[in-house]
Amino acid sequence: MHDIKTLLGGLSVEEFLDKYWQKEPLLIRQALPGYQCPVTPEELAGLACEEDVESRLIMEQGGEKPWQLEHGPFAEERFTTLPATHWTVLVQEINKHVPEFALLQERFNFLPNWRLDDVMVSYAPEHGTVGPHADNYDVFLIQGAGHRRWQINRQEPTDDDLLPDLPLKIMKNFVAEEEWVLEPGDMLYLPPGVAHHGVALDNDCITISVGYRAPTVGGIISGYCNDVLTKFDVDAFYRDPDLKPQQWPGEIALDARESFRALIRSIPMDDDSIDRWFASYITDVRPGHYVPEPEEELRPKKFKDLFKKHGELWRSEYTRYAHFTDAAGVTRLYVAGEEYEMYGDGPKVAQMLAGQRVFRYKELLPYLDDKDLLELLTDLYNLGALYFPED
Repeated sequence: MHDIKTLLGGLSVEEFLDKYWQKEPLLIRQALPGYQCPVTPEELAGLACEEDVESRLIMEQGGEKPWQLEHGPFAEERFTTLPATHWTVLVQEINKHVPEFALLQERFNFLPNWRLDDVMVSYAPEHGTVGPHADNYDVFLIQGAGHRRWQINRQEPTDDDLLPDLPLKIMKNFVAEEEWVLEPGDMLYLPPGVAHHGVALDNDCITISVGYRAPTVGGIISGYCNDVLTKFDVDAFYRDPDLKPQQWPGEIALDARESFRALIRSIPMDDDSIDRWFASYITDVRPGHYVPEPEEELRPKKFKDLFKKHGELWRSEYTRYAHFTDAAGVTRLYVAGEEYEMYGDGPKVAQMLAGQRVFRYKELLPYLDDKDLLELLTDLYNLGALYFPED
């Protein structure tokens, strides 16, 4: 069990959430004392060359123009042609590819998993930076190797503050209010909108970003409405076979207005419909992403035998899990947008599946004699939402 007070610099979770979460930056010295970065610069460059890894290269200097942006995957030779300084390579969603970064997220289990976005790792030689900018999400910046100077300004930049004609949102005139130099194990928390500028002070500087992104209001409302529309015949036209004579042709008559009100109010707006939609929406596989399926589809008995053989089962970082219990007392588990009703010992299993990333055979053994729960675990394995470490 990780020490939350060490992670939060002596603060309790309640103090951190009350004073800092989405309010104020917080520097925590040795939040992860003795931390050893799980990847080397060479391994990070290797990941950036892989087809299924999302990566970027940002060159402040040494490219065809300032702040040149390139997207991976990269040829290995690309890294041999880079200048000595002033560039950064970033690997997004590294928690999908390096198990240690998946487990790093569990240190932040005092925050809701549905808010968790991903773990990103950046490598830079001396003077490497992605420029001064602000993000629309909460982020914990952990120094993994080397040293990085961070400067912040609490004033959220506007579009006028940004350099024009760039694929990156970099500020033109960044003025630092505070600055710190972070060494391995140090962590800086930044709420959304706080402008920040990080610069590598030596070679082999690695910074780890644990990001928490909330959905936009527009995305929530439009997503719900779009999903509701699938339940209607949207190509059907409004009809008024009982139309009354119109005294004033420019008036929208009361009976027409009442018909439109009834149509709009027929959209399901009860708590249960909204809750179930949101849980499916927030765990759904994002457009452009996918869930790798296992090479072999298993039946429950073989799944149980393999689970016993391997001793461990891992939750896939390509899927998102969440659960809640509705007003009727039914616990609903959501995985990759799919809903599963959980009965008997199901609520306990739902809490485990959505709350941790590694499951030991002995831990789940009490539930494997339950036919429904064994079938659920097998289905999740066949979906690609669970896997054995050797897979």
